[in-house]
Amino acid sequence: MAQERTGEATFKGNPITLVGPKLQPGDQAPDFTVNLNLLEETTLKDYAGKIKLISVVPSLDTGVCDAQTRRFNEEAAQLGQDVVILTVSADLPFAQARWCGAAGVDRVVTLSDYKTRSFGEAYGVLIKEFALDMRSIFVLDRDDRITYVEYLSEMTEPPNFEAAIEAVRKLL
Repeated sequence: MAQERTGEATFKGNPITLVGPKLQPGDQAPDFTVNLNLLEETTLKDYAGKIKLISVVPSLDTGVCDAQTRRFNEEAAQLGQDVVILTVSADLPFAQARWCGAAGVDRVVTLSDYKTRSFGEAYGVLIKEFALDMRSIFVLDRDDRITYVEYLSEMTEPPNFEAAIEAVRKLL
C-alpha cells in the first residue's frame, strides 16, 4: 500500500491526504505511465534527453489550473527545443484536448493520469479524497534527476512560476 501523507496540504483550508512519497531535489525521478489520448500511453522515458518541467494541476477546467497551464505555454516559446513542458492532470484526454483547443494552448504536452493514477502515486501528489493530482511543479534534468520541486500547500493557490522557470534556465 502506498504511503499516505497528512498535514501537508489543504483544499480551501480543509485538510487533504496525499498518496505517495514526497520527492526532493536530487532524487531520481520515478517513471510513470499516463495517457496522451484515450488509446496511446506515454512514460517518462519517452522524453529522454530533454529538460522537463512537469506542471501538475487538479483539473484544466478550473481558474487557477487554466492560468497555470496558459502561463507555462507562453514560457515554452522562450525555452527552446531542449525543454518539454508536460502538464499532468486527472482530466480525461478528451477534456484536455477540448480545453487546449479552446485555450489555444499548443506548446505544452497534456498528459492524463485518469486511468491508473500512476503519476500521482509515484510523485506523491494523488489526493486520496478526490482522486485528483495536487498542484505541484517538478523540474527534471536531461538524466531525469529532480532539480526543483514545489508541492503547493493549498490546492487553490498558484505555483511560483518565476522559480520554476529559473530552475529550467539553470539547466540550459
